[in-house]
Amino acid sequence: MRIVAGQFKGRPLAAPKGANTRPTSDKARQALFNVLEHAAWAPPLDGARIVDLFAGSGALGFEAMSRGGAFALFVETDARARGAIRDNIEIFQLFGNTRLHRRSATDLGEKPAKLGKPFNLVFLDPPYGKDLAPPALKGLIEGGWVTEDALAVLEVAADEAVPDLPGWSPVDERIWGAAKVVFLNRD
Repeated sequence: MRIVAGQFKGRPLAAPKGANTRPTSDKARQALFNVLEHAAWAPPLDGARIVDLFAGSGALGFEAMSRGGAFALFVETDARARGAIRDNIEIFQLFGNTRLHRRSATDLGEKPAKLGKPFNLVFLDPPYGKDLAPPALKGLIEGGWVTEDALAVLEVAADEAVPDLPGWSPVDERIWGAAKVVFLNRD
């Protein structure tokens, strides 16, 4: 697994060992970011404030940072995944531009002031079939984590129905292999 484009293009990403995480493939990540870079409804990646929920290796957040993101917060509960994210932060020397939270993405609470302004780009790649996206997206709004014009990128299984997501409206949907990616704007 490698960074597909931008400042860190071609550099490998550390990923946790085992079956607990399912990193987005390089090909799907390239396709996803092509959509983000060309869609009129997507925020610019340059200067984006990113929150990567259910981060796993952090591949989506690191790809966004490689393409000009200003700051990324990685939220992950799995110890091995957090270790991989720490390794990636070190590999890319992103110490001042990243943070790692060991916290449930479905129970974030209020955004701490020390994290700065709200985030305008959200990546969510929860475990498939567990209906974790609705509480995570609801918590982002209720806790003041996201801007009024934030975009969320949700990955679910290709055959999974997208649940009702109050406060968010789908603007596009793509299927790449086993994954369905839904792009959501704030209502």
